Parts: sequence; C-alpha cells; structure tokens
Amino acid sequence: MSTATTEIIEKLKSMTLVEAAELVAEIEKTFGVDASAPVAGGFIGGPSFGAENAQATEVVEEKTTFDVILEQIPDDKRVPVLKVIRTLTNLGLKEAKEFTTSLPKKIKESVSKEEAETAKQELEKAGGKVTIA
Repeated sequence: MSTATTEIIEKLKSMTLVEAAELVAEIEKTFGVDASAPVAGGFIGGPSFGAENAQATEVVEEKTTFDVILEQIPDDKRVPVLKVIRTLTNLGLKEAKEFTTSLPKKIKESVSKEEAETAKQELEKAGGKVTIA
C-alpha cells in the first residue's frame, strides 16, 4: 500500500461518523458517484479512488449496539460509582463491589447508543472513567 493510501486510511479511522458522512457526500458530489452503489468490474474514478470510496463506505456504516466499559474508579469516588453501578445493573452491594475489583469491565453489553450514552454520563458524573465500544 502506498504512503498516501496508508495516511488516508489512518485519517478515516480517526473520523467521527458525522465527519465520515460529510466525506462520503463530498466524494459523491465531486466525482458524480453513489457510494451506496456496489462497485463491479473496474473503478469509476481511477484505481486510488476506488479504494478510498470503499473505505469511506465502510466507515459510514453506523454501529447499532454498544458496550459500556467502566475503565477505572478513583478511590474517593468509589461509593457514588457503586451506587450508579447498582442502579444500572440491579446488582446487590456485595456483587457491585466484587464487580469493580478488576477493571476494565463491561457494565452494559449490546445496548442502544442512547442507553450507552446515558449510562456513560451517569457513571462519569459519579466520578468513573468510562468508554463506549
């Protein structure tokens, strides 16, 4: 793979979904193509364009389920975070304490984007460090 292609792919990996959607729209407008149309046979815009178009299309596909992962809890925020964990998971106090003994761990699995964001906000407000995957 050429250096230019590698750089483009790395930039695409770091884009948000909104940025990727804007990129696809601009590629469609600039080259007069439809990114949702399957590419059969040759490349419409030349060899390098076909690879960029395929990568951009993959980036735009939106994920529908998410995992909420608790990365760490500061010692001084342990009690508030435990309360949120108990609310989100319906675990008892003992189970919630055991849950937090070895982090990172998934708090929620395969949930909607809205539910994942809500859980993340609640945990971060209590003091935990959270990621959504």
